Amino acid sequence: MAEDAVLPIPNLTLAQDYFVLSSPSLAHLHDNARKTLLEGVQADQMAPYYRIVTSTSALPLDQSLLERMEKENKDELDKLEERLEEAKKTEGETDIADALRARANYLTRIGDKDKSTEAQKLALEKTPGLGSRIDIVLTLIRIGLFFGDHEMITQYLQQAEELVEKGGDWDRRNRLKVYRGLHLLSIRQFKRGGELLLDALSTFTATELISYNDFVASTIMANVLTLSRPDLKKKLIIAPEVIQVLPDLPTLADLMKNLYDSHYDKFFLALAALEQTHLKPNRLLAPHARFYVREMRILAYNQLLESYRSLTLDSLARSFGVSIDFVNSELSRFIASGRLHCTIDKVNGVVVTNRPSVKNAQYETVIRQGDILLNAVQRLSKVLY
Repeated sequence: MAEDAVLPIPNLTLAQDYFVLSSPSLAHLHDNARKTLLEGVQADQMAPYYRIVTSTSALPLDQSLLERMEKENKDELDKLEERLEEAKKTEGETDIADALRARANYLTRIGDKDKSTEAQKLALEKTPGLGSRIDIVLTLIRIGLFFGDHEMITQYLQQAEELVEKGGDWDRRNRLKVYRGLHLLSIRQFKRGGELLLDALSTFTATELISYNDFVASTIMANVLTLSRPDLKKKLIIAPEVIQVLPDLPTLADLMKNLYDSHYDKFFLALAALEQTHLKPNRLLAPHARFYVREMRILAYNQLLESYRSLTLDSLARSFGVSIDFVNSELSRFIASGRLHCTIDKVNGVVVTNRPSVKNAQYETVIRQGDILLNAVQRLSKVLY
């Protein structure tokens, strides 16, 4: 293995399987998740993690399997300790650092959060090279992601950014963009997160964190919500990196194309499918599924309404493939919250747009800021005189 190769540890697909098994609403996915989780745990001899997932009944406890994996873990850790002691006696600092990293990586692989975190931090202290130090910090971020520790993720993302600014190479800079982008999506900052993922689209190498298809899917979901229509086509719809994987992402292809082409009835169907296939089953995006669906609906309503001064409720309902009662109820809610600039004439069954004037908005801003300035001047004059 090359010195700079990034190990896919811990295996983040197992954390996704564990999330699925912990969600009763995803029962239709449980059989496959249970199978892949058990296979992954056995492949990496993850005795500490097996204890966690069996304690919550995500997997049934097989005592003989647990004992076998714990023995394997102990034997391997004993070998790594011997290697470390030998390095301390006869080798230089570089060999000691290598031995510390090997031990830390094994603890990370088997899913022992506390011990792997401490071991990685010790390896970080003893490792001299900037590139290797960045790799260790990225591993600490992945440990945080694996166990859903947001405080840990934030702490080491900041440290990684500081190290990269000191002289991180091109590859590590691009990897960090993906780490930051996915974290931002997980805390509902879709615009900034989408920008980072889009920036890394043509240079993606962070396969230790997420598969390429899942990365493209995340990039599409974030940016279809935030990009203007011209940019949506330029940066996503005709992007070679996106076109390459769209056959594997039919729901996202339908969502993006139908929104751009103004086929709103098909867009609503694709959005409903997306919620079930890409949002609710995704451990990073599931907490934001309702928010995302609501914002996408508002985006579509605004896109249609901005083309007309008025539109009948019947025409609007037919455009979206829903009933008049549904569209009336939904528009009323979004109008009341200030998200749609229109009014509903229920008597005549018409929606009338009232887009705010840019000049009026600027005038109101100047008046408001002028009032603030005058109040500040008056307070200051009382102090001086």
